Amino acid sequence: MEVKRDILWRVYLSYILVVLVCVAIFGKAVYIQQVEGSYWRSMSDSLHQRIDEIEAERGTIYSEDGQMLSTSIPQFDIYMDFRVESLRAKNGLLFRENIDSLSYYLANLFGDQSKDDYKALLKQGYKNNDAYFLLKKKISFREYEELRRFPLFKLGRYKSGLIANEKTIRLNPYKMLAFRTIGLARDANKVGLEMTYDSILKGRNGKQLVRSIAGGVYVPVDADTYEIEPETGKDIVSTIDVFIQEVTENALMKMMVKNEAEYGTAIVMETKTGKIKAVANLGKRGEGVYWEDFNYAISPSEPGSTFKLATMIALLEDKKVNLNQGVDLEGGTWKVAGQVVYDSEKHGRNVVSVKQAFELSSNVGMAKLAVAHYSANPSRFISHLKKMRMDTLTGIDLTGERKPTIFKPGHKLWGPTTLPWMAFGYNLSVSPLQTLALYNAVANNGKMMRPYLVGAVKEEGVLQKSFSPVVVDEKICSDETLRQLRECLEGVCISGTGALLFKETPYRVAGKTGTALVANGNRGYADKVYQSSFAGYFPADDPQYTCIVVIKNKPHAPVYYGGSVAGPVFKEIADRLYSTYVRVNNLTKKSVGIDSSYFAYAGFKTDLTTVTKKLNIPFKDSTKRIDEWVAVSGRDKIITLNTKAVTDKSMPQLKGMGLKDVVYLCENLGLKVQVQGKGKVVAQSVQAGEIIAKGQLINIALN
Repeated sequence: MEVKRDILWRVYLSYILVVLVCVAIFGKAVYIQQVEGSYWRSMSDSLHQRIDEIEAERGTIYSEDGQMLSTSIPQFDIYMDFRVESLRAKNGLLFRENIDSLSYYLANLFGDQSKDDYKALLKQGYKNNDAYFLLKKKISFREYEELRRFPLFKLGRYKSGLIANEKTIRLNPYKMLAFRTIGLARDANKVGLEMTYDSILKGRNGKQLVRSIAGGVYVPVDADTYEIEPETGKDIVSTIDVFIQEVTENALMKMMVKNEAEYGTAIVMETKTGKIKAVANLGKRGEGVYWEDFNYAISPSEPGSTFKLATMIALLEDKKVNLNQGVDLEGGTWKVAGQVVYDSEKHGRNVVSVKQAFELSSNVGMAKLAVAHYSANPSRFISHLKKMRMDTLTGIDLTGERKPTIFKPGHKLWGPTTLPWMAFGYNLSVSPLQTLALYNAVANNGKMMRPYLVGAVKEEGVLQKSFSPVVVDEKICSDETLRQLRECLEGVCISGTGALLFKETPYRVAGKTGTALVANGNRGYADKVYQSSFAGYFPADDPQYTCIVVIKNKPHAPVYYGGSVAGPVFKEIADRLYSTYVRVNNLTKKSVGIDSSYFAYAGFKTDLTTVTKKLNIPFKDSTKRIDEWVAVSGRDKIITLNTKAVTDKSMPQLKGMGLKDVVYLCENLGLKVQVQGKGKVVAQSVQAGEIIAKGQLINIALN
């Protein structure tokens, strides 16, 4: 009995202990659930949910003529949720009915896998019951729109399991065109306008609650609900003209490839406003391959002879010289302070006028004049350079402009040869944009404009802010000095180093060639690397555009003079802009009056024959087909229809045509048409027979 009682006592004790433990566990569970429940649920959420940023859509950069230069486009990552009820119902009947056709369409759309491969992929995702199965990454909006119409997917997200995660990417539709100036929108390394106006373009990011699922993937808790809505960035309208930019880039590219140059830049500025209409920057990436890799336009270097304009301004403004005064060039060499000044282009001339020395681009002439008149007071010469703002940034609205280098008396690098070498563009460094601003001031009656690249900020097409031209100096020199400077610059293009370039142009050009020997890294000047340049404006009698071209040639280049390398680029740009934008403004519009007995009409054959028949005008038909462009003219009672030749490579003769026919014909050729007046065409900015390119602008004057 004692043994039995002892065993029972132990059993009862164990039972009581188990009950107590169960009661304690149950009590603890109730306490956790009821008292600490909210705390532990929040801990769970914090481990599986988070707030993610939703990137705002970035604003678009437009050209002045309304073309997109940089924009954001949507891109999609496509996933499938195979857990949705409709796909699992009836043993997956809906999925099995659509898998073949869906696989076929996916293979056709993307072309990266076969129909069988896509079918196997979908089956695997279905078998694994994946909640976030990756189907395709980085598809375009067009592909996404097509995808949504596929079998199964057209039923919508909640029946098909289709999940599309949208993000935006930055696209430059014109690719290399002004690429470095427009810039990149990379998070870590923005450049160009994308960087300068980043705070305006980027907008404000939103916030969204997401939760973690298998595999550490986060998906939105509710894809249609944001904690904070993202705010789209504003758009900016640049001063860039796509046509001018394309002309500038193409002209520079041709010379870079032809001369195998290292790098080059070309800038076009609207004379009266300071608007930058085009800026091309090309650097060598390989044999015959160039890319917009660096903004050479705002990077200082020794300018060479284009800087002689600044020397002439100082001399003329201080009345140290006049244009007819003589200066001895000593055949093109002159020794000063133990060093020899050489003229880059051999001429063998001795005593010439100051004007001729400038036209010949004589280093000796400029150095001699600077030493003769400023060696006793070099600070006076430096003060002129400061007045011309050659020692400071231009202030262009583009991040990255580098400061010029102008040494002053007392500086450790100032020596007896500094002043004479500065007179012809050495021992100092300025950017091509600074040189352009100086030439533009001369073209603009002495008024120096601040160069700028952005004309307006818009939000959903509504103007928010506009930027007006800024005058940084009302008068850089006197009117008399300006008159003499213009005479010198025109002289360069008439009888100086630029004469061969412009002897047959229908407009006057004012400009200056430049040829500078530059250092080639640690090798110094041994490799004979020359920088060729040309700066000027046109038409000289009423300047509309100012342009500079700077090209760094390869070592020992056989052709390197500014008039032979940079000059042809300038001329090609000037010719195209003159024929497209300038000449039409100078067209003499004929007054409307009674027609004389002489007539001239042109148009589509069916239209002209209909008119002549209705008016009972007899005619002879020398054409062969009914679908031809024809022209009629004369004084006789019987007129003759003559074929009017039209090709897609050259500009047709438009004179005598009506506006409807002009627009139809030109737009079929890919041209953009601007019209002045009413009636028949009396003048066209692109002359008949000239080579045309798609997107080119043509101005038409009607009578």
